[in-house]
Parts: sequence; structure tokens; C-alpha cells
Amino acid sequence: MVKSELTGETQRPKFSKPVKVLVVVASYYKEISDDLISGATEELRACGADFDVITVPGALELPTAIGMASRLCEYDAYVALGCVVRGETTHYDTVCNDSSTGLLMLGLQGLSIGNGILTVENIAQAKERSDPNELNKGAAAALAALSLLSLSFSWQDTRKNIGFKSSASN
Repeated sequence: MVKSELTGETQRPKFSKPVKVLVVVASYYKEISDDLISGATEELRACGADFDVITVPGALELPTAIGMASRLCEYDAYVALGCVVRGETTHYDTVCNDSSTGLLMLGLQGLSIGNGILTVENIAQAKERSDPNELNKGAAAALAALSLLSLSFSWQDTRKNIGFKSSASN
């Protein structure tokens, strides 16, 4: 059983209808990504979600794939999984910043996304954060995506009045 991070007030959400999640995985560090997938899919199953898993070459492709899927497919939420390990150049900073900014921008457009991109100094840190018996950030990302989805469902029947109402329409 994957040890997920049910900390603070985060509870596994319950859904009154089936939900479908797309798990998008940067496969650059296969051993790490396989463990992240294990954690994410176990958490999704525990919440009763249906899911598909696809792979992309690296972390920079995660936001693009999720953006494409949101326009072309029928998914309720998304989980982005991957690993970026610091190297000797500034490419690490570019990949970390651009992939997380891309996911943030999609989230601000209303998508429910769990960010499970590990940004680490070395492989040992990545293994610790992806270990199915420890912190598994894949499980945490799946829980985050489903929590955001649950929140969005809770707001679907409430609408904010936008603009003005003329006195003639009373």
C-alpha cells in the first residue's frame, strides 16, 4: 500500500458520479516515474476514479499534453508526474520553472491538476520522494487533483452575478 500524504485537512474526496483522470508522465527517469505512477494510480483507485496513463518525453511536455487533452478529450482532472534532477547547467532552472508555470497557467484556466513533478538535487532525493512505501509524491499529486475537482464540483451550482442589473428588469 502506498503511503500517501493525507495531512492537515486533506481527505480523500468522494464523488457522486464517476470521474475520469488523465495521468501524464514524463518518462525521462523511468524508475522514478514508474514509482510515481504506482502511487498516483493507487490513490486514484482508492478514490474510485477511472484513469488513463500516457507518457511524454520530459517535464517540459507535461503542460502541452495536458492542454491538448483538455481541448480534445473528456477528462475531469489531470495528474502531472515527472522528475527533474539538477545538473551542471541552468537547464534545470528552465525546465523546473517552465513546466510548473505551464501547469499553473492551465490550473488558473480552471483545470484540476495535481503537480507531481519532483525537482531534486540528486537521484537519491528523487527515490525518497517517489518510494511507494514512503512519501510518494505521485499519490499526493493524484489526491491534489481530485481535491481540486471536488472543490470545483461543489461550486458548480453557485453562480456569481456578473455585471449589473437594470432597474427596468425588476
